[in-house]
Amino acid sequence: MANWNTRLEVRLGTQLISPISQFTPTFNVPHTVIHSIEADNVGYVRQPQTFTFTMTVQAIGSVVADLTELALSGAEFDIGVAQRSGQDWSFTALKFTRCVMTSANPSNVVIDGAPAATFTCMCLQPGIDD
Repeated sequence: MANWNTRLEVRLGTQLISPISQFTPTFNVPHTVIHSIEADNVGYVRQPQTFTFTMTVQAIGSVVADLTELALSGAEFDIGVAQRSGQDWSFTALKFTRCVMTSANPSNVVIDGAPAATFTCMCLQPGIDD
């Protein structure tokens, strides 16, 4: 039976990014179908793969300022998503190296909750630990 009390943690280098509201990775491995005069769908050409992710962070600490600074400077960074506890995850850790932020989107300030900031990033070297 799965233990749903576990969670993933996101780290920027050695710093824990907390709390994180949402983390959405997207793997894109596009293919282009090749057609000929004689037949359709005779093969395909594999295009370069891309890996992007978005993360939404509650703006209640200095981590949003640190992430915004990374976005503005265009500096590469590493990020890791690791299993916090338990054995019910299909992987131990995702490791994203050579990441660059492509956009930062802070939310409006709200009266009844903490504002959030969403960062869109691309990763040049994703990896998975089983």
